[in-house]
Amino acid sequence: MALAVSLFLLILVTLIGLAAIRGTTIQQRMTANFYDREIAFQSAEAGLRAGEAYLSDPGSPLVDGVDFRNCQDGDTCLANPFADSGLGTGFIKTVDTDDYDVSDTNAPGQPQFVIELICLNNACSAGAGSTGNCQSANCQSYGTENTAAADFAYYRITARSGDPGSEAGTNRAVVILQAVFQVPLS
Repeated sequence: MALAVSLFLLILVTLIGLAAIRGTTIQQRMTANFYDREIAFQSAEAGLRAGEAYLSDPGSPLVDGVDFRNCQDGDTCLANPFADSGLGTGFIKTVDTDDYDVSDTNAPGQPQFVIELICLNNACSAGAGSTGNCQSANCQSYGTENTAAADFAYYRITARSGDPGSEAGTNRAVVILQAVFQVPLS
C-alpha cells in the first residue's frame, strides 16, 4: 500500500513539475516576443526620425519621383506604402548605419522609410471644402483652409523596423510608424 501511495505522489509531483516547466517556457516566449517588439519599435522610430531629418535638411534635393512619391497627381497611395506592389524599390530608403547601427541594438535589420507628398496647401486652398489634388478627403485637417497662409508641402513618412522579407527579418516583429511632416515651399 505504501508503494502504491508513494508512486501516486511521485506521478502527481512529476505532473506539477511538468506544468511549471510549461508555464515557465510560455512566459519566456512571451517575454522574448515583447523584447523583440520593443526593439522593432525603436528601430521603426529611428527610421521615422531619419525621414524627418531628410526632409528637414536644406541640402536634400526633394526631386519628385526620386526622393519621394507624389500622391496628389491622381495616383492612389495606400496607407501602408510597403504593401503597395506599385511602389518602386527606389522610393524605399534605408537608414544609414552611421545614424542607426543594428549591431548595437539586436534589431532584425536596418530601418527603412518612404516619403510621400500628400498635399500642397496652395493646391488645396481653392475654396472651402475643396480637396484640390490632395489625397485627403479633408484637406482642412492640414491647416490649409486659410488662403493667406504660407505655402507648405505635407509629406507622409512611413517607417518600418526592417525588411521582413530579408533573412534577418524572418520570424521577427515588424513595426510600422507614420507621421505627417510640413515643409515650407521656397
